[in-house]
Amino acid sequence: MDRAEKTEMVSVLGDVFNASGSVVVAHYAGLTVAQMTALRNQMRDQGASVKVAKNRLAKLALKGTDAAEMADLFQGPTLIAYSEDPVAAPKVASDFAKTNDKLVILGGTMGATALDASGVKALASMPSLDELRAKLVGMINTPATRIAQVINAPAGQLARVFGAYASKDEAA
Repeated sequence: MDRAEKTEMVSVLGDVFNASGSVVVAHYAGLTVAQMTALRNQMRDQGASVKVAKNRLAKLALKGTDAAEMADLFQGPTLIAYSEDPVAAPKVASDFAKTNDKLVILGGTMGATALDASGVKALASMPSLDELRAKLVGMINTPATRIAQVINAPAGQLARVFGAYASKDEAA
């Protein structure tokens, strides 16, 4: 890797650390190419990404960012998983680590908050942003539906009463 490629990599990593909702740092020693490809595919399906970066370049990219506290995590063969959705990358990384013991989660960040391995796992147990939005819409929609039913109920009852009187008069 020449100097221009290194500066480009530092720039890309800096953008990742600044723009991502969450970043997970993990050791990946011992993962086969097929397992790494499976991890990348699972991340891509959830809107997240995985990048293997040189530790020295990652530490350079961390300087001056909110995530600068996690520079100590970059030792040994590390990868970063990141996503705009704060829950997507931790969830996929945690699920993959459960089935594959060669992926060891070291920690990460969510915005300016540094997370240890247990913090990443706790973040992974939360519902995703889309799931939260769906629950919120459901909660907002339910009272509106009930209000419409309550408002329409007296009118429906009056219509049935008038209909009963009309049919009574026709029968007589």
